[in-house]
Amino acid sequence: MNNNDKIQLFENTPVRHEWDADREEWLFSVVDVVAVLTEQPEHDAARKYWKVLKGRLKKEGSELVTNCYQLKLKSSKDGKKYLTDVMTTEQILRLVQSIPSKKAEPFKIWLAKVGNERIEETIDPEKAIDRATETYFKKGYSEEWIHQRLLSIRVRNNLTDEWKNRGVKKGIEYAILTDEITKAWSDMTTKEYKSHKGLKKENLRDNMTDLELVLTMLSEATTTELAKVENPQGFLENQKIARRGGKIAGDARAEIETETGRKVISSSSAPELEP
Repeated sequence: MNNNDKIQLFENTPVRHEWDADREEWLFSVVDVVAVLTEQPEHDAARKYWKVLKGRLKKEGSELVTNCYQLKLKSSKDGKKYLTDVMTTEQILRLVQSIPSKKAEPFKIWLAKVGNERIEETIDPEKAIDRATETYFKKGYSEEWIHQRLLSIRVRNNLTDEWKNRGVKKGIEYAILTDEITKAWSDMTTKEYKSHKGLKKENLRDNMTDLELVLTMLSEATTTELAKVENPQGFLENQKIARRGGKIAGDARAEIETETGRKVISSSSAPELEP
């Protein structure tokens, strides 16, 4: 069964979905989600509901409809594939807000709670750290690992601050430079590294061992220090620095592997990480 054929159960109701590797996003069947939230047992009824709602959203100028994708998904009726409206997780959560439904209400309450938490974190950033720590504890991470992870966030922020001050554009250029660093120390791009661990949407660093995190921090901290010393400007100059910073951590990795006789790069993900 490939990704196109997989279905996800949502309160015992099938919601078809597919993983988009290029966007690194799950795409969900809109009609299936509408059927769940409006408790429409018939597919045609859910499809008509979505058609009416889509028309209303379009009149309101909602970008939700404009940015809606279409993919061929297998029908539960005849097993054939038909073009179906799909949305990302973020878009689905926005759609939920437009559907008056008892089943949608818990999502709306949760979204309001998350929004309030983000506002609080903007006012008092320490709350974001406290919530992150609490979340990691609930997921079963050790106190030592959590300390390393929070430190890695600070190291990463120091690096992105340098990039911002040196004319690197947030978004695609940050991603390319991160790939350069990761490739230089691990011999894999970020996407390849995630694939090696069997990850999709999950955060790569949340699935690293202590040693992997340490080398990630070394690569980024070194890149930051080189940037401070050499004052590179713009994307291309910072790209060269990123490769050098990553290589220093890559050399450390090679030496560790030589001395221990063990590979540093682990295929383990969060549930399998050693304490």
